[in-house]
Amino acid sequence: MTRNLNRTFLPVPLLSAGPDTSDSGNVLGAVHYTDRHADPHLDNGHPDLTVHMVGDAAESFSEVWYTDHEITHGELNGVAYSYDGHHFFCAGRVEQSASYTDGVRDAYVTALGLTCALDYPRVFRMWNFVEDINTSNGAGLEIYRDFCRGRAQAFDRLAIPDDQLPAATGIGSLGGGIGFCLLASRSDCVNIENPRQMPAYRYPDRYGPRSPSFARATHIAPPEGRAGLGHIYVSGTASIVGHRTVHQGDVASQCREALTNIAHLISAENLSRHNIGPGRDITDLRNVKVYVRHDRDVDTVRDICTQVIGSDQHLALFTVDICRADLLVEIEGVVLD
Repeated sequence: MTRNLNRTFLPVPLLSAGPDTSDSGNVLGAVHYTDRHADPHLDNGHPDLTVHMVGDAAESFSEVWYTDHEITHGELNGVAYSYDGHHFFCAGRVEQSASYTDGVRDAYVTALGLTCALDYPRVFRMWNFVEDINTSNGAGLEIYRDFCRGRAQAFDRLAIPDDQLPAATGIGSLGGGIGFCLLASRSDCVNIENPRQMPAYRYPDRYGPRSPSFARATHIAPPEGRAGLGHIYVSGTASIVGHRTVHQGDVASQCREALTNIAHLISAENLSRHNIGPGRDITDLRNVKVYVRHDRDVDTVRDICTQVIGSDQHLALFTVDICRADLLVEIEGVVLD
């Protein structure tokens, strides 16, 4: 029996009015990108997370995950979760604080602990929406580095090794502390690194007391009984070569470098190193989200992404801060079967 997981973008009013699941399936989880934030909760039987990512409510939309099987749901320590026998989704939030390490660690321990307790052992994608990501916390540590320390401590506590760290995005938001969500599965997963870039979990100490805990991408095999190549979930990718930011101050060059990184990441040459094949092309990227630091650069970034990825692809663009103060753009997406 196959179990499919599909994702779509909807205007927020469509989802809040109640989605028609007769064609798409049951809602496993939803993330609302809008002009406010809200605690995660169960809405009509699925986890629902609202993150403050746009300045104008008219720009809001929802990212909705559908499954074709019955869903079980629950809440634990502020984390809302659901699962369908093959896929698991959960969402949580850490309230605004002078220091995030302990709160992030505890929230992540709850979320990751659920994946273990409910037997969804392979986390394959995480998203983290961090308010004031480049600002210093109460002790003078950059908030992103504060967040990374708490996340790493959670992985430590659950004895999750570096080679099992999944694809992830850690990006700025416009408010609400730190919101997060993740997907896990019972399918086989392979985490993918990029030889153009140092693995993030091996970054030198200059980037903070604990390195960022994620892989450059994660490949998830098709569910048992279903043919296909599987999906590749590409992490938030920026203009980083080795561990250094390149093209500082040049948004066009940073955008092209990020796209070059993605193209090499999913190439036949790189996937063969991980025993995944065949190679994919940058034009295969779908569900693309693009984060741009400055509003004045949005049109430039949109034009470059459209030229490289293809004009027929929907791009969701956000004007938010990036995980390093010298990065101007970050790009993520999914390569589907």
